[in-house]
Amino acid sequence: MESGSGAMHNMTDEELLWRASMVPRIKSTPKHRIVPKVAFLFLVRGDVPLRPLWDKFFDGHEGLYSIYVHTSPDYTGSPPPDSPFYGRIIPSQRTSWGNINLMDAERRLLGNALLDVANARFALLSESCIPILGFPALYAYLTGSNTSFVDSFDRRDGRARHREFFAERNISLAQWRKGAQWFEMDRALALEVVSDETYYGPVFRNGKHGVRNLEEHYPMTLASLLGWGRRNANRTVTYADWRHPVGQHPKSHNGSEITEELFEEMRRGYGDCYYNGGVAEVCAVFARKFKPEALDALLELAPKLFASGN
Repeated sequence: MESGSGAMHNMTDEELLWRASMVPRIKSTPKHRIVPKVAFLFLVRGDVPLRPLWDKFFDGHEGLYSIYVHTSPDYTGSPPPDSPFYGRIIPSQRTSWGNINLMDAERRLLGNALLDVANARFALLSESCIPILGFPALYAYLTGSNTSFVDSFDRRDGRARHREFFAERNISLAQWRKGAQWFEMDRALALEVVSDETYYGPVFRNGKHGVRNLEEHYPMTLASLLGWGRRNANRTVTYADWRHPVGQHPKSHNGSEITEELFEEMRRGYGDCYYNGGVAEVCAVFARKFKPEALDALLELAPKLFASGN
């Protein structure tokens, strides 16, 4: 599945994940080296309102990225044929906030992306996400990393309410993790997520545990169970402003807030972070949540925004 070709197929989820779980067995390098691509996985309800900004971001970098879009199955719209998003909607199922079907959708996106052997990195994004680096810098950051970026932490204060979840299961409270939904991972971890039959179905999907928002627990806990350790940075690369939350959600940004200074702050994140073993100047390469009405201001700033780090 090359970026720009159709992403539709008639496989069931079971067939898709079975095919996606296969890995090359030959260790020697192919005669023609495969150029690694970043797979951008959009989990959205319908339109991607900030698509014109993404179109500018992708322009001129064909062959280095793939796009996969999971929408509501009721969605019948389409981006214009000259957009890199054209034809990139995958076979989708209905999702709802807090439901395990969100994690089903994430595995479906990963499964479709894994069918392309050139996809080396996998970034999950929403319709309110934007890139906050130019493509060359963002691509180098992700493909040059020796870790995945799955926000995963031991929330000890939340263990008590999940205690029932662990009764007679093969996961301990000490292995339970939480984190931001919006991950970025390498191919090895993506393969583990789509091929997992030990934990996902028996424990997470079919367990009668009453735990909501399992998309904020499953990839994080799986990385813990696999002993990913140094192979996961235990942080996200998608910035969200939790210093000024609105209820259970991070702050949303409108057009009047769009400045170069805002993006410089977002790239730095909340403090020191590490990249390939050293302290990094850039902690985030994506950001959310941006309102649709912020698009004009974002497009106006795009030349300076995408010049960052290039």
